[in-house]
Amino acid sequence: MEYLNILLNELYKIAFVIIPVLVSVTLIVWLDRRIWGAVQKRKGPNVVGPFGLLQTIADALKYILKEIIIPASSNKIIFILAPVVTMTLALIAWAVIPFSNELVLADINVGILYLFAVSSLGVYGIIMGGWASNSKYPFLGAIRSAAQMVSYEVSIGIIIINVLLCVGSLNLKDIVNAQQSLWFVIPLFPMFVVFFISALAETNRPPFDLPEAEAELVSGYQTEYSGMMYAMFWLGEYANILLMCAMGAILFLGGWLPPLDIFPFNEVPGPLWMVLKILFLFFLFALVKAIVPRYRYDQLMRLGWKILLPFSLFYVVLTASYLFYFDKLPVKVF
Repeated sequence: MEYLNILLNELYKIAFVIIPVLVSVTLIVWLDRRIWGAVQKRKGPNVVGPFGLLQTIADALKYILKEIIIPASSNKIIFILAPVVTMTLALIAWAVIPFSNELVLADINVGILYLFAVSSLGVYGIIMGGWASNSKYPFLGAIRSAAQMVSYEVSIGIIIINVLLCVGSLNLKDIVNAQQSLWFVIPLFPMFVVFFISALAETNRPPFDLPEAEAELVSGYQTEYSGMMYAMFWLGEYANILLMCAMGAILFLGGWLPPLDIFPFNEVPGPLWMVLKILFLFFLFALVKAIVPRYRYDQLMRLGWKILLPFSLFYVVLTASYLFYFDKLPVKVF
């Protein structure tokens, strides 16, 4: 009976994380479209439900009711597993995201490494889907995505080192609490910009959506997918976008901490600040998609390896030198 209670308690915690993420994905897809509409001087979704809020639910129902077609020449097992892997990895990463000092599913000491590992594994779902389709366009899209994600994950890893040098801990709650007096976005603003650009590339968002470039690859690695299997890729992609926004909020924007230490701001609950910061970063993601034209693939690789990576390495040396010279290194770093 005791083991059953423990199991039910853990399942409750997991549902407490997964259900809000899935609901949030539905809402940010609507927000994404509304922002594009506003930038391009059109209305966006505004017919299905009040302000078009039910448009995403209508789209989801369409995916559920559509037939799932598996190509005869595909590797059927891997073809089916690919969207499952993509969505599962996108959801399990949220287990270590803290929304306050108490509101976190798994408070582990190496939370940032866990996030980095899970986000790195996300490319496997895309590679599996592209290869198992046994079609040239999905395969080319999968190759592009693998090269792109590996390239920009290197920069993200080095950016995280800057934050860890300032904190001396891999725990996400420690990273947030270290920003009580000053958010890291101020001293590490260049790294925040590089992180934002790398997050766009990591999640295949415009202007770096080369794995899904419809002018060249039809729909990239998703070309042969339909129905709910396509929707699982879609869910995984938007859950990853929200995850990158959450990482940006934790690493640079003080997580659940209020922007100013004055009474009215302190009255607002910490989790609400965290949600607002995630929405702010997502707003920037949506603006970029509506404004910036798509890169060529050689430009994408050049930006990652020849500009962002050397600059990130230089900034690590600069940060470490400053902290060491002024004796501000955290004790745990030694």
